[in-house]
Amino acid sequence: MAQVSRPADASAPSPAPKIVVVVPTYDERENLPLLVGLLDGLGLPGLHVLVVDDGSPDGTGEVADRLAAESAGTLSVLHRGEKNGLGRAYVAGMTRALADGADVVVQMDADLSHPAEALPLMVRTLLADDGVAAVIGSRYVAGGALATEWAWHRRALSAWANFYVNAILRLGVKDATAGYKAWRAEALAAVDLPSIRSNGYSFQVEMNHRAVRAGLRIAEVPITFEERVNGRSKLSLRVQAESAITPWKLRFAGRGAGSG
Repeated sequence: MAQVSRPADASAPSPAPKIVVVVPTYDERENLPLLVGLLDGLGLPGLHVLVVDDGSPDGTGEVADRLAAESAGTLSVLHRGEKNGLGRAYVAGMTRALADGADVVVQMDADLSHPAEALPLMVRTLLADDGVAAVIGSRYVAGGALATEWAWHRRALSAWANFYVNAILRLGVKDATAGYKAWRAEALAAVDLPSIRSNGYSFQVEMNHRAVRAGLRIAEVPITFEERVNGRSKLSLRVQAESAITPWKLRFAGRGAGSG
């Protein structure tokens, strides 16, 4: 009897999108294994982690290499020779993630301040609507919150920073300075990632600004932002000064914002 070929099963599930979580590190050897364990525990299909280590003197890079060797290919490490800022680390890591075929690229801190359990909701929100280019894990939408350990002046400074940025740039997002984000790969191409020059935390503001100028839509889901578990904050006076100046530079730079 002749063999009858059958059409492919249209109901077969499509492969899971490749999600790459980019985690910049500098002296995070205690926090990094905890974060990787939390991400592994999510059971999120297609999830990969890319650690971008800036030559941490505490041995974070070696810890990352060990975790990569134990990961069966779901964790990789990008070693950079020197510490030259959060923005530069993210540009390097996100560029690598796109080159490796990521469909979704996530920005996440290594200090456990960003709740891993919020990641599935962020990804679902991003993929559920083709019109959404990025999703922010937001402290300032309904249901979001700041760490209970934060003193009143830290809370006030964070709220003021968001008001300040939105007053100047009119971004239309509640948490304009947030560092926990999920991006579609094509959105990162649209914002011309390699030309971004902002560093420190102002990198987050410039990314949002470019997305809005490109006509891209940013959604927000609530998170509870926690205090770092181990180590010290990298928020220096220089970083704070750049964060204050950058919104004005972006507002008046026109189409060439951040490209010089």
